Amino acid sequence: MDLPTPFPLALWLDLAGTFVFGLSGGMLAVRRQLDLFGVIVLATAAATAGGAIRDMAIGDQPAAVLREPLILLAALAAGLAAFLAHPLVERLTKPVMLFDAMGLGLFAVSGTQKALAFGLAPAAACLIGVLTAVGGGVIRDLLVTEIPRVLREEVYAVAAILGAALVALGAHLGWPALPTALAGAVLTFALRVASVRLGWRMPRARGRS
Repeated sequence: MDLPTPFPLALWLDLAGTFVFGLSGGMLAVRRQLDLFGVIVLATAAATAGGAIRDMAIGDQPAAVLREPLILLAALAAGLAAFLAHPLVERLTKPVMLFDAMGLGLFAVSGTQKALAFGLAPAAACLIGVLTAVGGGVIRDLLVTEIPRVLREEVYAVAAILGAALVALGAHLGWPALPTALAGAVLTFALRVASVRLGWRMPRARGRS
C-alpha cells in the first residue's frame, strides 16, 4: 500500500527544526564571539545542512531550502534572534544543547517521513532521518573547529535512530502521521536531554591497561 505523502506536515517540521537548529548554531557563534555575519552563517549552516543532505540522498533536487523561501527565512530569523536576544536565551540551562536536541528530534522525524514518502524502505528511511538529524550539527561544529557531537557524545545518533524508527514503525502500522511525528520528536529530545543530564553513555570495549 502506498504511503500518504506528508508534505504539509513535513514542511512544518522542517520549519520548526530549521529554527531551533539555527538557534543552536547562532548561540554557539555568539559564544565564540563571532560578528553578526558569522552568527548568521553558522546559524544557516546548522539549520539547513541536514535537510540539504536528505534531499540530495533521496534525489529531491533542488533541495527544499532552495525551493522554499520560508526555510531560509527561518534560518535567518534564528540567527538574528540568537544575535539580538542571546542574553535572554543564555538564562536557559545549556541552551545550545537544548535547541540542538529539539532540532535533532524534529529533523529525525521529518527526514524519515520524507524518505518514506519517496518510497524508501523503512530501514533506509531511518538512515535518511538520522542523516538529516545529525548533518546540521556536524557542519556547525566543524565550522568552529569542534569535534562533532555525534562522534563524542554517544546518546546522540542513538536518540535520533530511535525517534526515526518509531516514525517508520508508525507508518508501517498505519498510525496517524501527526501523533506519530510528535512522539518520535519527543522521544529523541527526551533521550538526548536525559543522556546529558544523567551522564548516560553507551558501553565501551575494555582496553588493555
